[in-house]
Amino acid sequence: MPRAIIIVDHGSRREAANGMLDDVAVLLRALTVDRVYVAHMELAEPTVSQAFAAAVADGADDVFVFPYFLSPGRHSREDIPRLCAEAAHHHPGIRWHCTGPIGLDPLMAQLVLRRVEHCERSGYSCDACPDRRICDPPARGEEVDDSFTSRETP
Repeated sequence: MPRAIIIVDHGSRREAANGMLDDVAVLLRALTVDRVYVAHMELAEPTVSQAFAAAVADGADDVFVFPYFLSPGRHSREDIPRLCAEAAHHHPGIRWHCTGPIGLDPLMAQLVLRRVEHCERSGYSCDACPDRRICDPPARGEEVDDSFTSRETP
């Protein structure tokens, strides 16, 4: 029974943010023989319905929808399961399941520590942070510039 995995994020008007989910899909495809699709809950395409239809068109008869969220909130507990049910309604006979979000997992703690250690090893100068001012520690006695917290990232 061919299985498909659809990873769903919120969606953004920023193409770079949506593109990150594509990058996650590439990593996931390297780990599995399953077909992997991306979907955005809102603001961008493909939608959950479009990804579900693509998976079925490609021969999947078992579809897992994974909310790419850290915590269980309204989107992962209500909105995405509703969107899954609506999409599945158009494909009778297809087995589907909407999983919980990433949630609490020991790998998350390992990921946080790995990022911190990467920043330290790189001398606080790497591509992991969106704005170098966040990473660059101020010199002793230098005033901290926290203006980045209120400005929009381009």
